[in-house]
Amino acid sequence: MLVYTLKRLLLALLVAMTVSAITFSLTYLAGDPAIAMAGETASDADIEYIEKLYGFDRPIVVQYFEWALNAFQGDFGQSFYFRIPVADLLLERLPVSMTLGVSAISFAILLSIPLGVLAAMRPNSLLDRLALGISVVGQAMPSFWFALVLIVMFAVWYPVFPTTGSETWLHFVLPTIVLGYYATPAIMRLTRTGMLEVLGSDYIRTARAKGLPQHVILFKHALRNAVIPVVSLAAVQFGFMLGGSIVIESIFALHGAGYLAWESIGRNDLPVVQAVVLVFSLFYIVLTFLSDLLNAWLDPRIRVG
Repeated sequence: MLVYTLKRLLLALLVAMTVSAITFSLTYLAGDPAIAMAGETASDADIEYIEKLYGFDRPIVVQYFEWALNAFQGDFGQSFYFRIPVADLLLERLPVSMTLGVSAISFAILLSIPLGVLAAMRPNSLLDRLALGISVVGQAMPSFWFALVLIVMFAVWYPVFPTTGSETWLHFVLPTIVLGYYATPAIMRLTRTGMLEVLGSDYIRTARAKGLPQHVILFKHALRNAVIPVVSLAAVQFGFMLGGSIVIESIFALHGAGYLAWESIGRNDLPVVQAVVLVFSLFYIVLTFLSDLLNAWLDPRIRVG
């Protein structure tokens, strides 16, 4: 297990270095950042002053390693718009995004895994068709459109939930449903497929022949093996949710890190955009790494594979 962990950790570090290089390149993606900051009417002297002020006149390699070293120490520079450290902005906004992400993935898991198990227990039944229907609708329906539908239904027609702000748990109900429903189809289908495969295996038939109770067969023997790929998928979906929360936070005016990124793109606040992209990417890498370790613990065959 230790050797497997070290291999996955090395791979995660290599991916993190690659992501940091791509994130740094965002500075020059739209051209010279000094010109973008100075404006179209700026003189050459103004542009030169900005280049020296922010260090854009130095070699790109030097700029990258200095930025990367500072970033991995928690120093993302200063916001061009707010004129405060970017780390302070992230610390203020990240709890909202993390609350939304955790509640959304919890909603998706609590909805999709039981549906997948029930559908696998009764294949081709009405329940199975209903679960597949929910999956197809969730996959085909755009999340922003679903969010607008929920706002009309539960904030306009029946004013039950608030649609803006993040002061109470009620403010997270609609965003959680929208973001969680986005991940439900993939998790439900994978759970159903895994359970169908496991329930048809020899050791399950042996367990039934021994007279073991149905719930023991399902949850102790079948679900543990069927859920292994679901763990990896849930980690990936959680990473997607953090990135996809930009749209949902904008619709529901949740002042999280995603909404901060949306604001910063419009304001050309490059340090904030870089920091948000890097932090969300690192979350994704860490979650994938942890899911690999959990899968290796659940199935020892992965360690030697």
